[in-house]
Amino acid sequence: MKRAPNPCHVLYDFKNNYYLMKKNALLVTALIVAIQLYSQKTYQLDECRQMALEHNKTLQISKETIKAADELKKAAFTQFLPNFSANAAYTWNEKNISLLGEDMYAPVYSYNSNGSVNYQNSWNNSWAKVGDNYVPLDANGSPFDPKSNPDKIEWKNKAYIPKDAFELDTKNIFVGTIGFTQPIFMGGKIRELYNISKAAENLAKASDEKSKTDLLLDVDEAYWRVVSLQNKVSLAIEYRNLIAKMDTDVADMVDEGLTTKAELLKVKVKLNEADVMLTKAENGLSLSKMALNQLCGLPLDTEYKLADTNLENGEDTKILPIEQALNNRPEIKELNESKNIALSNQKIAFSRFLPNVGLSANYLLSNPNAYNGYKNEFGGMFTVGVVANVPLFHFGDRIHTLNAAKAQVKIADLKIEETKEKMQLQIKQDSYKLIESIKKKDTARKNIEHAEENLKYASEGFKEGVITSTDLLGAQTAWLSAKSENIDALIDYRLCNLYLAKSQGITNTTK
Repeated sequence: MKRAPNPCHVLYDFKNNYYLMKKNALLVTALIVAIQLYSQKTYQLDECRQMALEHNKTLQISKETIKAADELKKAAFTQFLPNFSANAAYTWNEKNISLLGEDMYAPVYSYNSNGSVNYQNSWNNSWAKVGDNYVPLDANGSPFDPKSNPDKIEWKNKAYIPKDAFELDTKNIFVGTIGFTQPIFMGGKIRELYNISKAAENLAKASDEKSKTDLLLDVDEAYWRVVSLQNKVSLAIEYRNLIAKMDTDVADMVDEGLTTKAELLKVKVKLNEADVMLTKAENGLSLSKMALNQLCGLPLDTEYKLADTNLENGEDTKILPIEQALNNRPEIKELNESKNIALSNQKIAFSRFLPNVGLSANYLLSNPNAYNGYKNEFGGMFTVGVVANVPLFHFGDRIHTLNAAKAQVKIADLKIEETKEKMQLQIKQDSYKLIESIKKKDTARKNIEHAEENLKYASEGFKEGVITSTDLLGAQTAWLSAKSENIDALIDYRLCNLYLAKSQGITNTTK
């Protein structure tokens, strides 16, 4: 007969299986988390910079602005070359053009054999000798001057001229021209317009460089902020583990009657504070990663690792000569190009006092043919000409414009001087801040050594019972403060190097 199982044994097996399943679930969960962490991509600072440069819309606009400026420069260069053009027109007119208002009769002269005019055979007027010359007589027999009184001439013959013979067929008119114009001397306007277009292109490039510098500064700040918070999270975990171990030790001491429960409550309060601190650090890290993701064009919830987790490695930024540092700055390049544009505008204003000379050549084509009796056929001719325009007087308009352009050049010079002075001050400030950050970093490192040594002695004293839990908690808090200040000092050192590099126009300084 089969024996029934013992209920106690069944309960024991159930508990064992339950704890085994729970342990296996925890192992699987830990394994999954470990695989996810291992599969996360690790980004270098240069990779983050490159992603930000490719993603940023402002830089994309800057690239298109540079392209537009380059095309405008090419367009300005074409003004040195001849301009070819062709034009055509057709017009329908209701009426034709008539050169005569009515039929007319034109007098006809008779000529001698030698080709001279024979007035006596051409006129019916009688002639009389007055002095040594013969003069014509009018109908009353009085002599007259045919030049001043042509109406008294009586012609023998007249030619009939009908009105229709002088009517031009202009109902359908076709006109066309093809030719070119070539500037010869425009007072330097075209050259300066081309110089302005080149300066505008350089200005767009300098603006693009400045946008890149600002963007890289934002990326570097966000990158080191994430690195800082990663270290802060690791520090918070380490601190929380210290407090948790102390909580266990004090709980054991309470059970053994070696200390009071009040001491345990103090530790638990610190443990709760450590948990809150860890939560704040993790939330701050999550938000900082989102900010970096946004700059790099990544989804906000993208998880990754950063390569530069060791903050101890770093090099001091070299201080360049002032002139070299200023020439590196894109802001100075922008101001210099603005001054070049102002100088070109001044020269253009002066060119308005100078003559303009141009050459033109054309071929004209028309139907009716104006060169062959207005026949209904196509006919044309070539024309070549030189045009000159000389300005004389315009009530001071040109001189006032020139004075305004000179004032703009002076303004550009003053802006450059003012900006250079401010930049020199900025470089000095950033160099002093870097020196301070180096001293702060060295001091923080020494403070860590002291805090770790103090924590070591406090932990040993607490085990021996010569130091209270309050003293140990104080040592742990001092250790946490020293570690946190060290992280802040290292990050501040990185950022001070970054700011000094930017103020000197060294955009590729990252480490």
